[in-house]
Amino acid sequence: MKNLNQLILLFATVLSIHIVQAQKSETPNYKYDLGGNIEKMILTDSGVLLVTHGSGLAGIKPGQEGLVFNFDDYGKVKEEELNIVPNSPYVMVGQAGFGGISAKQSVIDVVSGQRVFDTKANGWKAAAQPTLILPENKLIVTGQRTSKEDFAQAVGIYDMATGKEEKLFTLKGFDMMVGRPSIIDGGLIIPTGKGLTRIDLATGNESWTMKLKNVAFVEPAEDGKSMYAFVSLNSGKNQEVHKVSSSGTAMWADGNKVKGTVSNFQITPKGLAIVSDVVSGGNSVLAAKGQSNISFLSSTTGEDLWEKAPKTKGYVQHFYVMDDGILFGIYEGGINKISFEGQTLFKKPLSTGENIHTMALTKQGVIYITDEDANIINLTTGEPIWNKPIKYKRAKAVTSTYDAAHKRYLISTGEEMIAIDENSGDISTLATYAFEEKEDPTHLEVRNDGLLLSSDQNVMMLNFDGSKKFHEYYASPGKSTFAKIALGALAVASTAMASAAAYQAGANKNAIGQYNDYGAQMKRESDMYAAIGSASFAEMSKRFKATAATQDAQFILTKLDDGVGLAKVSKDSGKVDKEIVLKDKKPEYEVDEFGGFLYYKASANSIYSYNLQK
Repeated sequence: MKNLNQLILLFATVLSIHIVQAQKSETPNYKYDLGGNIEKMILTDSGVLLVTHGSGLAGIKPGQEGLVFNFDDYGKVKEEELNIVPNSPYVMVGQAGFGGISAKQSVIDVVSGQRVFDTKANGWKAAAQPTLILPENKLIVTGQRTSKEDFAQAVGIYDMATGKEEKLFTLKGFDMMVGRPSIIDGGLIIPTGKGLTRIDLATGNESWTMKLKNVAFVEPAEDGKSMYAFVSLNSGKNQEVHKVSSSGTAMWADGNKVKGTVSNFQITPKGLAIVSDVVSGGNSVLAAKGQSNISFLSSTTGEDLWEKAPKTKGYVQHFYVMDDGILFGIYEGGINKISFEGQTLFKKPLSTGENIHTMALTKQGVIYITDEDANIINLTTGEPIWNKPIKYKRAKAVTSTYDAAHKRYLISTGEEMIAIDENSGDISTLATYAFEEKEDPTHLEVRNDGLLLSSDQNVMMLNFDGSKKFHEYYASPGKSTFAKIALGALAVASTAMASAAAYQAGANKNAIGQYNDYGAQMKRESDMYAAIGSASFAEMSKRFKATAATQDAQFILTKLDDGVGLAKVSKDSGKVDKEIVLKDKKPEYEVDEFGGFLYYKASANSIYSYNLQK
């Protein structure tokens, strides 16, 4: 009987091992023949895989047989000829041009697979890169018409939902658009070489032209009818702000000169808050010497209302307009707050570490997290809530989250997990850890059964008391350069989209947000897409409403028993649920973590697609 029981136990163990063994998949769910040598695969925010190949440009939709489009009249498309509009279904292609003017300019809606604009099809000889205006979902095109229209300089407006041309305006004389156009109160405002022109969208007639040259862009003013015009000076090194009425007349006696170029702008009930960056050397703002300036202009006269501007001693990384003033954080370190009357509201600027990558509202104040320290500050006094800021070694990857069930903030510094009690502010080290391959955790998530930490090759679960539940490591295939999976890339709400949606009179696009979770971010993304009102944006809205494929799994490229491949790893157990062997030591691939598909370049002209959720 004892032997029988042992036999039964052995059989049950073997059966259990067989049941939990990872599912293997080498047969793709879909195969795509591109008809030309594949140059590059790019996953767009819409979920459509954009593929450049020897004959042109193609798109692959997740879970769909065949290519959603394959335009072979482009020839070989260079990467620099592509402009993938973030958080939209649009890709712009500009070829064979100089000085910003292209003989071939087109816009593709990758979700519908339609080419919604094309220079030749729409009667253009050459055009500059089109301007997309959201949330109106209009495309503004400027350039030269064909010989049928005597090569006239013109501006066209196209409805992106249908691709139809709504209006076409001929610019008088030899003129061309030089700045970014805008739609304000039923009119198209066009900055041209000669000045500022308004075209009535209802009639197509020119309402007025104002002799204001070198306008870079315009923004609607507080009444939604008049506007602020930002003029470039000294070859774009500085700018000047003007206010223009709805009838095209100057509302200020003169423009207000601003040092540097305007990087942020907000209309407030008290006046205009402006951030401008002065750059002196270097290839980018953060790499160069210089600093940001903050100005506050009267909406009535344009004069600077602050006798003495606040010192920044660096570049403004965070800029929030609040009820009682402006809160700002500096990339080089430091947080301060100033009233609309120009008085500092904090007793003294708060000293912080460099790179303030998180500032958000909490019940106690504003939490900030840098590469070196963290704290919560009182919004009235500017004093830190905790007696001492949390200090840690400068980390390669700092990540944080809010644990609602235990009313605490959690910060991973790369080597330890710090817990901060929401009510008392008590600080403690919850856990210490070391990931293999000297990786730092890039993702921190509160799960039902614990706290998940993960990186490219490591998955660790901690119990809520900080004890280790499991740590699974999946070795990288080698030191070669692989297409790394961008963990959490979709968790960040689009600033560009949020700003575009907020460009209405009185809207505060610089409002500080609550320290909240991934789900809240996704809902905001979905709502913004739904508000635009086209079929393609509606499809993107559904994508962001759906449960992400990464909710319960992480996808890791690693060495499998049968070769290099992708492992689908359970977040709750750390074990492999599915393996896809790619049989390639240096695979070229893209993973749609949100939709749950793997795209693998199987040969020079073919792509295999695997459904990771099945």
